[in-house]
Amino acid sequence: MFRPRARSGHPHLFSSAKTAAPVPARHPALREALVHASLDPAVREISYVATAHAGSPQVSVEIDAVILTREDGRLHLDVVPARRVRDLDTEGLVQIALRELGLQQLVVTAEDLRAEPRRSNARLVWSYKDRPVPVPLRLSILTVLADDGPMQLGALLETIRVGQDPSPAVMALACADLLEIDLMSGPLGPSTMVRTRT
Repeated sequence: MFRPRARSGHPHLFSSAKTAAPVPARHPALREALVHASLDPAVREISYVATAHAGSPQVSVEIDAVILTREDGRLHLDVVPARRVRDLDTEGLVQIALRELGLQQLVVTAEDLRAEPRRSNARLVWSYKDRPVPVPLRLSILTVLADDGPMQLGALLETIRVGQDPSPAVMALACADLLEIDLMSGPLGPSTMVRTRT
């Protein structure tokens, strides 16, 4: 079974098409949540803030925060199984710093991460993250979706005429933030909806 792992050269860093810079992610639950965020069409950007200032007088505090930028605002990704253990005073300063940064909290539990079909679908799609997609195939897939609009995965795959199975390319394009695949409605299959990113 696929498990989202860090790259071999930097085992604690996570990167995706939505990260401008690698994000520290030592805990497997945080890496799993970052995969989900990378494939979530509502998430536009994933960033990391190591330290921030809290209170007055300004005190520098290590917040170690993953930030998700969505159309409805910026959220602090709070993955419960990956939470750092802090003393009460430090935790209070971290919460003040997050509030002063204008961040809402998005709490993700272990149950959220295990929820199906999203978990299996995300792992399957993400397993194609580093798969290269030839330019003609990329253009063909994106052109069909741009011309015909959202469609079922099975119909898209039948429309693309190439010598090889185009499904790995579709998954890789979703990881590259060029396509949206519905990971929530049911197991990945012919009726799964696919659309270009807007």
